Amino acid sequence: MQSIASEMNLSETAFTIQTGSASFELRWFTPVAEVDLCGHATLAAAHVLFHAGHVAPGPTARFKTRSGMLEVTMLADGSYRMDFPAEPATAPFPGWNDNPDLSHALIGIPALAAAANRMDGLLEVATPADVLAATPDMDAIAALPLRGLIVTAAGGDDADFTSRFFGPAVGVPEDPVTGSAHCALAPWWFGRLKGTAATLRGYQASARGGFVSVEMNGDRVVLGGRAVTVFRGELLV
Repeated sequence: MQSIASEMNLSETAFTIQTGSASFELRWFTPVAEVDLCGHATLAAAHVLFHAGHVAPGPTARFKTRSGMLEVTMLADGSYRMDFPAEPATAPFPGWNDNPDLSHALIGIPALAAAANRMDGLLEVATPADVLAATPDMDAIAALPLRGLIVTAAGGDDADFTSRFFGPAVGVPEDPVTGSAHCALAPWWFGRLKGTAATLRGYQASARGGFVSVEMNGDRVVLGGRAVTVFRGELLV
């Protein structure tokens, strides 16, 4: 699987094994490493399985993963809701207290707050324009004892918050849209944007860009999005 993911050279490649009528094992690989949690490859895998008829009649597919059981439900309008674990960033950011200029070294601009979860670091900056202006030092980010780095700010065009994600340590310099990062962004922004609606809308400002809707449900995060099939093929191994 790692060899295939390296050959595909996408941010993540998903692999599924069917274990029941609507149950699957699911693993994700970047070009250089297996990862614990991935949103957009789960969305893509569910989309393919639904449309190829591998899920028995009913709207929900269940995936056994390194982050526990994940569920993906196809809605009547063809969009998907994904039930993921919340990954709040509450731990200290590695090296933050020892180096007040760490944010400048990592992304070239100051940060208002910094924290980490079991996978990633998170830096909150002042404005969405600052998110766009961040100039990541990939070597410095890769040297962190983390999978990757989330940079985020409140607001944005048609969004409650804006973010970018950098994962050079796992072969993903900048990810287009990162569902697993939104498992940290959801509790972060629901805790700060008081009085907002039950659903927040995030925009990931990569070169491709993409919107992710997020809801909190106890210790779970519900992510919403869409997928489009762009090619079909046969892999000979």
